[in-house]
Amino acid sequence: MIEAGLNYLPRLEYLERVRPFMDSPIIKVFTGQRRSGKSYILYQLMAEIKKFKPRANIIYINTELAEFRSVKTAADLQQLVAARLQKKRRNYLFVDEIQEIAQFEHALKSLFAAGQCDIYCTGSNAHLLSGELATYLAGRYVQIQVHPLSYAEFLFFHRLKNTNEALHKYLKIGGLPYLASLPRTAQLETLAFDYLRNIYESILLRDVIARENIRNSRFLENLTAYLADNIGSLFSASNISRYLKNQRINMPVQTVINYLTALEKAFLIHKVPRSNIGGLKIFEIGEKYYFEDIGLRNALVHNPAGDLAKLMENAVYSFLLQRGLTVTVGKLENKEIDFVGAKQGRRIYVQVVYRIDNEDTRRREFGNLEQVPDQFPKYVVTMDEDAVGVSSKGVRCMHLKDFLLLNIEI
Repeated sequence: MIEAGLNYLPRLEYLERVRPFMDSPIIKVFTGQRRSGKSYILYQLMAEIKKFKPRANIIYINTELAEFRSVKTAADLQQLVAARLQKKRRNYLFVDEIQEIAQFEHALKSLFAAGQCDIYCTGSNAHLLSGELATYLAGRYVQIQVHPLSYAEFLFFHRLKNTNEALHKYLKIGGLPYLASLPRTAQLETLAFDYLRNIYESILLRDVIARENIRNSRFLENLTAYLADNIGSLFSASNISRYLKNQRINMPVQTVINYLTALEKAFLIHKVPRSNIGGLKIFEIGEKYYFEDIGLRNALVHNPAGDLAKLMENAVYSFLLQRGLTVTVGKLENKEIDFVGAKQGRRIYVQVVYRIDNEDTRRREFGNLEQVPDQFPKYVVTMDEDAVGVSSKGVRCMHLKDFLLLNIEI
């Protein structure tokens, strides 16, 4: 059950996305990086149910609490739920971090078939419902990915106005919701980065090393640090392997691929492939990597604000992802478009540049977009206040802090 007196700020976007599926015969699954706010979305749903249905029987199981550590298998889960079901009341089942229960899918399928409760669960693994498991529960679930706070949510949670100062704070500490509850003292950044480093270690140990049986944890840490230093750089597993050989570290390409996949499955990083603008054909070689949360990335580097352009790219990528777009790096002949966001046959094109302080830069950033042969929205995103406006060919230039609040409808 919800802890008495628990305070939280609502994440209305996720509530709106799940409401159409409430009290319907479908399992609601929230996935996302650890500490991105999945549990609190469950709390909000439980509070809403109790508000409109006071007699509802809510069964809440958090596998990370000592109270539920005995729930290790599907049979344990079914037994516990059966003991708490109430025949004359509407039953709602909430299971937090369900991936900790072995073969949980068997319990979900059985409970779903019995039709005795409306089911909600969370998980911190991107492949939670993939492969055989997806087939096993096909047609029985809807999956909603929960991201760290968007910039708009960050302003709301931290009670800030949309200023350059607020933007720089977001680019430094990122969007993990808990950070908004830290005391606003001179030590805020120190406290924030202590927390972020602890969360990073927890993700690495629990969601990557333990779950994926990683043998070379030191290499995994070095690989993650390498990605943090090179967000937005175009490379491949082969390039990383060759780089490591130059550092006298012999690591097969397949091992690099396996470790990158493990980091992706834990939602720590995202691989962004390249696509051909003409037909959105995906190239199999060469991709970029971005972090799910900028703050976690910054916790891994010596000078977090040292390369603002990289942080800007990561923020734009996260924004497009949070809007539900499929994101690729665009390739138009020998030119590159930083991001192509696609959804339901429509697209948005975005170039990211720190400053536009000379004609060559303007020609490159605007020119690449102006050559894209369609009429979908095109943006240059910058920190340069003087460059904001619209080009003669319809490319819109926006300051980053305003673009991250844009209502994208495609």
